[in-house]
Amino acid sequence: MSQPLNSSRDASNPPATHRVLITNKHGEKLVGLLHPTGSNRIVVLCHGFTASKSSGVIVDLADAIIKQGISVFRFDFSGNGESEGVFQYGNYRKEAEDLHSIVSYLYQEKYDVAAVVGHSKGGDVVVLYASLYDDVRMVVNLSGRFYLEKGIEERLGKEFLDRINKEGYIDVTNKSGNVLYTVTKESLMERLNTDMHATSLSISKECSFFTVHGSADEIIPVEDAYEFAKHIPTHKLCVVEGADHCYTRHRKELSDAVVGFITSKKARDTTLED
Repeated sequence: MSQPLNSSRDASNPPATHRVLITNKHGEKLVGLLHPTGSNRIVVLCHGFTASKSSGVIVDLADAIIKQGISVFRFDFSGNGESEGVFQYGNYRKEAEDLHSIVSYLYQEKYDVAAVVGHSKGGDVVVLYASLYDDVRMVVNLSGRFYLEKGIEERLGKEFLDRINKEGYIDVTNKSGNVLYTVTKESLMERLNTDMHATSLSISKECSFFTVHGSADEIIPVEDAYEFAKHIPTHKLCVVEGADHCYTRHRKELSDAVVGFITSKKARDTTLED
């Protein structure tokens, strides 16, 4: 089901953006924005942890891809943004299932899903997706984490395992003491049991894979990008010098890299088809 957000269709304005509701396998409605360009080729954009389809990285990427005449779909994972469901700390596999619901819908609507692109946690989700489903031939991982056992202590504290084993959950608060989200033992274990090494080795050699990472990433070290490069056979790596985790001052470099990869593959596909 889709609803137009604007009705401008003349040559001086972009095509209408449609708000789309897609039901996942758990019966929850996922909210997305479809940016049609007139092309049936489409790129799906996946946000990161505690983010949404409206995060700056996602919006800027959408704009850059649309300018190339390729359609874009960006959406909120369940429990995030406008989508239904309960926010979970781990949830990688469920988010991969959400993405599968999106991709299946787009294929039903006669779109050709050219690529799935994920930032940060969304990067891990698209890696996992590529290992589970064989229906997208191009995957782009932006600043995803290879070692999922790392980065937890910074958010949950040094004794997080003892605390969660004792209490069953951990409330993550801001500086004012307000609860931002709750980490359950189940969700924490799901993260710890998600093996990016094994996942990377499971990706088909038919899948073109691209990782972009900032050399100055303060949240996920650039070394994680090199680990993906070691284990995924069709991997191509781009390190953006000086870029932080959200590419705050390097959005153009990020967009140029992603668009360049997607459009170069598009050109090869066109040549093969001809």
